[in-house]
Amino acid sequence: MLFGVFAIHSPESCPMNNSRSKKIFLDIQNKMKSSTRKHNILKVVAFYMSVLEHEWIIILDAKNAHDIEKFCMDVGISSTSTVKIVPVSNYSDVIKKLAQ
Repeated sequence: MLFGVFAIHSPESCPMNNSRSKKIFLDIQNKMKSSTRKHNILKVVAFYMSVLEHEWIIILDAKNAHDIEKFCMDVGISSTSTVKIVPVSNYSDVIKKLAQ
């Protein structure tokens, strides 16, 4: 199941402006790699950032939102950002359903 993880932080806690956040941010990639299996994350599909909006958009293939919540806490995403986890669907899958 696909989930969109939308993480928003303030300009004051931005890794570009805050040394504590920068350290956390630099560690996230390694922590994500080592924590995916533990939290039933099947795949990190995409990880995008909008620097000026202070928002990260992560698409995960996972079993459920509760595992993603724990994942975000363990890897440090939620220590500097407010996180929203939303089930999402691939556009082509929705088109197939509509065509039935």
